[in-house]
Amino acid sequence: MTEANGRRHTRFEGIRQRLETFDPGSGWKLWLYEFLLFGFKQAWACLFGALLLALLLLTHFVYPDDAALHRYDFLTLAALAIQVGMLLFRLETWDEAKVILIFHVVGTVMELFKTAAGSWIYPEDSFLHIAGVPLFSGFMYASVGSYIARVWRIFDFRYSAYPPRWATYALAAAIYVNFFVHHWLPDIRLLLFAITFWLFRKTRVHFRNWRVHRWMPLLLGFLLVALFIWFAENIATFANAWNYPGQEDGWEMVSLAKLGSWYLLMLISFVLVSLVQPVKPPGD
Repeated sequence: MTEANGRRHTRFEGIRQRLETFDPGSGWKLWLYEFLLFGFKQAWACLFGALLLALLLLTHFVYPDDAALHRYDFLTLAALAIQVGMLLFRLETWDEAKVILIFHVVGTVMELFKTAAGSWIYPEDSFLHIAGVPLFSGFMYASVGSYIARVWRIFDFRYSAYPPRWATYALAAAIYVNFFVHHWLPDIRLLLFAITFWLFRKTRVHFRNWRVHRWMPLLLGFLLVALFIWFAENIATFANAWNYPGQEDGWEMVSLAKLGSWYLLMLISFVLVSLVQPVKPPGD
């Protein structure tokens, strides 16, 4: 491995290659091996978000109320330490770190607006915040970008019938703007859903788990990731990371309507990751 390649690849790269070249045999042994390998790769791709979610839960139950450092500030410093540690120990590439930084900025801007509009609140005190929005909130958005960037690389994503890049950029921009302006203008999310379906209706994502690429409709992949984020959001609100209206006096499940919001927000994440990850056709 050259020095340049060493900067691009993580410590996981060698492990992944050994696992993919291992031959478990055929039949049920191969099926079981691929199932476990898929779970291992997904767990690695979720590492940043899983650690952050675990911290939210742990501090919710055990963080002392009279601590000198506010819980939200501890979460901010812990998330930053995780990020630095993953880079120092080559558990993450610099390209993935760039994606996380972009998402931190994009997410924080949205947080500032949405909390000011009353869409949700952060009920606890903090010192490291901007206009009442604790800085750890940007890392929660960044964890989505981190997952997409990692899973793209780990499963060697390829795409068939991918729409024109300019169209995906325009769609992502329209979705992002609608998250803001729908407070004053008509909400066009149904139109955005329709455009998303039209652009990606024929697109397939080809992913390699063991040795061969399999495929699934990209729209289905978007839905599965959005559903996963919705589950994670329920855990985060249970841990009092933030509260939606109706959760101030006691936790209740996040509305399924938020699943549609995450579907659109996840599409923004996907397009942003495509800026640093190559969109390759099958067989390239």
